[in-house]
Amino acid sequence: MILLDTNLLVRVTNATDPHCDVARSAIHRMTGGGERLIIVPQNLYEFWAVATRRPGAQPAGQNGLGMTCEQASQWLAFFQRRFMLLPDRNDLSARWHGLVKQLDIRGFRSHDARLVAAMESYGIARLLTFNSEDFKRFAITVVDPAAI
Repeated sequence: MILLDTNLLVRVTNATDPHCDVARSAIHRMTGGGERLIIVPQNLYEFWAVATRRPGAQPAGQNGLGMTCEQASQWLAFFQRRFMLLPDRNDLSARWHGLVKQLDIRGFRSHDARLVAAMESYGIARLLTFNSEDFKRFAITVVDPAAI
């Protein structure tokens, strides 16, 4: 099992993204090799926020895809058909809180900690992401899609 980071989902849906083909290829190769690709509810929330935010949004670096709610909904349905969606477990909040306290995590990185807490809850050790630097503080194995 490997958890997909939301940045992978965003790139898969955006044909103009320079990493779109790499993301699609990594997913295709992994599923073809029998790998179970996992998403969690947080992936859906994060995807929605990016997908429905307008391009050119401020602050810089927070640009969205400018999808309509209907388009974003269609992608969410696709992800749930294509990947295994694991529900949040009761221990998720406590695991997340433990991680952010232990590692002194602040701001946006707390979202990353929540993904890692979900991974811990299910015993998932690997994360497929383009943002390996964001996860270097955690005791997980980060897999770069370009390496697949």
